[in-house]
Amino acid sequence: MSGLQRQFFNREGLLAIYDEELAAVAGGPRVLNVVGVGGIGKSRLLQQLRARTPDTCRTARLDLQLPALRQQEDALAVLRTEYGAQGVKFDRFDIAYAVLWQRVHPQLQMDRRNTPFAEESEVLSKILDDAMGLPVFGTAAGLVRLTKRSISNRQRRQRIEADQTLQELDGLTNAELGHAVTYLFAEELRESARDRPYVLFVDAYEAMVPTPLPGGRSFASDAWVRDLLGQLHGGLTVLASREPLPWAAYDPEWARVIRRAPLGGLPMDARLDLLAQAGIVEIPRQRSIAEASAGVPFYLHLAVDTHVQNGGPVEDAGTSEEIVQRFLQHVAPDEVRILELLSIARTFDLDVFRAVGRTFDLPTNLLTWESLTAYSFAYPLSQGWYRLHQLMIAALQRHLSEAVNRQVHAVLRQHWEGLADRVGTGTEEAGVARSSPLREAVYHGVHAGDLAPEEILGHADRALGMSGRQAVDGMVKDLRDHLARPAGTARERSRHEGIRNAADCLEAEARLELGDAAGATALTPVRDAPVRSLVAARLALAGANARRIAGESTLAAQIFERVWEGHEGEARAFAGFCLADIRMWQGDFAAAFGLAERVEGICAAGQGVIRGDLKRLMHLGHRFLMDFASAEALLSQAEAEYRAAGTVIGLANVRTNRAELLVFTDPEAAVAEAAAALEIQRDLGAQHEIGKAYTAMAVAQTRLGRLDRAEQSFRNANTALDLAGYRSGRARADMFRAFMHLRRGERARAGELLLHAAREFEACEVYPSLILAIHRAAERTGLDDPELTAMADRARPAVRPLGDPEAVRRRTEDVLSMFVEVNE
Repeated sequence: MSGLQRQFFNREGLLAIYDEELAAVAGGPRVLNVVGVGGIGKSRLLQQLRARTPDTCRTARLDLQLPALRQQEDALAVLRTEYGAQGVKFDRFDIAYAVLWQRVHPQLQMDRRNTPFAEESEVLSKILDDAMGLPVFGTAAGLVRLTKRSISNRQRRQRIEADQTLQELDGLTNAELGHAVTYLFAEELRESARDRPYVLFVDAYEAMVPTPLPGGRSFASDAWVRDLLGQLHGGLTVLASREPLPWAAYDPEWARVIRRAPLGGLPMDARLDLLAQAGIVEIPRQRSIAEASAGVPFYLHLAVDTHVQNGGPVEDAGTSEEIVQRFLQHVAPDEVRILELLSIARTFDLDVFRAVGRTFDLPTNLLTWESLTAYSFAYPLSQGWYRLHQLMIAALQRHLSEAVNRQVHAVLRQHWEGLADRVGTGTEEAGVARSSPLREAVYHGVHAGDLAPEEILGHADRALGMSGRQAVDGMVKDLRDHLARPAGTARERSRHEGIRNAADCLEAEARLELGDAAGATALTPVRDAPVRSLVAARLALAGANARRIAGESTLAAQIFERVWEGHEGEARAFAGFCLADIRMWQGDFAAAFGLAERVEGICAAGQGVIRGDLKRLMHLGHRFLMDFASAEALLSQAEAEYRAAGTVIGLANVRTNRAELLVFTDPEAAVAEAAAALEIQRDLGAQHEIGKAYTAMAVAQTRLGRLDRAEQSFRNANTALDLAGYRSGRARADMFRAFMHLRRGERARAGELLLHAAREFEACEVYPSLILAIHRAAERTGLDDPELTAMADRARPAVRPLGDPEAVRRRTEDVLSMFVEVNE
C-alpha cells in the first residue's frame, strides 16, 4: 500500500476502537458497527482492519454485495470454507449441512461430486470413501452411524455420537433444520475460540434490507444474520452499514452487544496529503479546500479535477457546493449543459449522450464524450456505461427547471423504449440485461408525467417475457419511490392513484408467482369498484387468485365472474380462464371445459400465454379424470403455445405438470423430471410450484418403494406449500402421504391423513372428485369412517365429469391400485 493509500484510509480513532474490541473478546457475542454514508470508505476500512488483525486470530469476510451471499446456506458455506482453511474443525456442522443439502436435493446421491465440502471436510470425505459403491442417504442418524468406522480419533467420534442436536435433526422441519445448522456452525467456532479467537467482517449490510417494503414488511430478510451473529461467542464481528443497526427494536440485549463506530470524513492530515500529492501545494489553498470538502473524498477528487482542468492554482472555496461551482467554472459551457442534462439519467452511454445532446442542440462528438467521461466523478460501469457521482448529480440538477427536467425524462423514455425494441433474443442469462431498458423507460416515463398506468403494465409484461422478473421488481421499487413524494395538485393526486394501483398490481402478481398468497391478499382489498380499466381488472384478478390459493374459493369465483362479465379489455380472457379453472377444481369439469373453449375463441393473436394456460387447464382436467393420454397431448400443446410466446414461467410450470403426470405413467422418469422442475422453480422462487414438484417426487418415490426418500420429499413439499399458504395443495400432498404410510403398515396414521385431507378439500370448496377417491381408498383398505362417508355423499353431486362416469370410476380404481391394496 502506498503512502497516499495509508493516509487516505487511516482513521486513527476507529483503529483504536477496533483494538479495544479485539482485546475485550470474551464469552458473549460482540459487534462493532462501522457506520458511514455510501462511498466514505467502509469497505476499504474493513480491509485495513483485517490486515491489522494479528495472526493469533482467525478471520473471514462476508460481502453482502454479492447476491448469493445474502442466502443463509451459501453464506455459511463460504464462512465454513474460510475458517476451515485456518484449522477450525466443522465435523458436526458438516454432517448437519449435508442433511440440509440432502433435504433440498432428495433426488441426488451423496458423493464427492455432489456433496458440499466433500473435499474440505475430513468427516464427510471419510464417510463417502468408506461408503463407496453403496447408496448414501443423508439422514443425520445414518451419517452419525457411518462416523463410527470413519473417524479414528476417539474424542472427535464420541463428540459427534453424543451431540444432542445431531440426534434431533431428522425430526426437524426444514426451517428448524436451518436454525440447527446455524447453531452448530456457531458452536464449532465457539469451541475453536478457546485456542484462537476469530473475527468476522461483514460488508454492505444495507444490501440485505435496502429499503423497507410496503405494508411494513421490512428487515425480515436479515433474520438469519441476526440469528448467526447473536450466537458467535468468543469472537468479534465487524459489520459495515450506512445506518446504525436497529436490532435493539427486536431484542433490547442487542444494545449491550453492539458498539457503534461512526466513520466520518478523512482527517485533516489525510486531506492535505492527498491534495499535496495531486499537485495542489499552496498551503492556504490546501487548507481552504480541505475544510470545504468536509472530509468527503468526492469533493477532494473534484478539487483535484479542477486543478488539472485549470492547469494551475484553484480558487478558494468555502463550502462543498462552492467546490462544485469552482469546478464547473473551468468546464466549457456546452459541457456543463450536457452534464446537467445527463444528471437526469441513472446510467448513460455514448448513445444516451448523443440522444440528449441532439435534442438540445449540444455537441455530440466523440471528443466531447471522452472529455466528459475522463472526470473522476463519471464512474465507469461495464460495457461502456457510466454514472455520475450522487453529489455531482444533486448539484447539477439544481440548475434545471421543472419543464426542462420533464423534457429530458421524456427524451430518455423514448430512447430506452427504442433500445428495448431493438434488442434481439438472447440466452436466459441475458434476460435481465435485455429487459432493463424497459425498467428505465418506466422510470423516466413516470417522471416525465406522460406514462399511463396501462403502459406501465405493458412494459412490465414485456420484461417478464424476456425473463426479466428482476426488472419488474425494480419497476415496482421505482414506482414506490416516486409515490413517496408528495402530490400537490388534484391532477397529481389522480396520477399518483393510478401509479399506486399499477404498482400494487405488479407486486401482487409477483407475489402470486412466488406463492405468497398472504402478501398478495394484503395488496388487494376486496372492492366493489368498477373493473372496466385494465389496471383495475388485473388488480381484482390478482386478489381473487390470492384468495383461491388461501382456500376462499367462493369469494374468488365471485371476483372472477365480476371481471369476466364487467371488463371488455384484454384482461377478460384471463378472467375467463380463472373462472374456468376454479369451476374445474370445484368438480364441474363439463362447465369448465365449455368455458375454456369460449375463452380460447376470444383470445387475441398476442395472447399466446393464455392459450397455453387454457391447454394446461384442460390437461389438468383430464389428469384428474385419470385420462393420462389426453392429458399428455394437451400438455404438449400448452408447451408449444408457451414456447411460441417465450414465457419462462409457463414453460417452468409445464415441467412441474409433466412430473405430476409421469407419476402415474413412469415413476422413475417422474423423479428426474421433478428434480429438473425444482431447479427451475427454485430460480424463479415459486414456493407453490416447488411444493408441487416435491409432492410429485415424493409420490413417485412412494410408487418405487423408496419410502425414506419419499418421506423427506413430503417434508420439503409441506414446508414450501405452507410457506405459500396453499391449503388445497398441502391437503393433496397429505392424501398421497397417507398412501406412503399404508405401505409402511402405519394404518392409523394413514387414516388420520386421509380424513384430514378430505376435511381440507371440503373447507376450501375444491376437489370433490378427490374426496370421492379418498373415500374409495378408505373403503378398499378398511379405513372407512362415518365422517368420511358423509363428506363423500356431499361431494358426489358436485362432480360433473366429461364422458362416461363408469369409465372414470374404472380408471380411478386402476390408479388407486397403484398405491393401495384391497383389504382382505
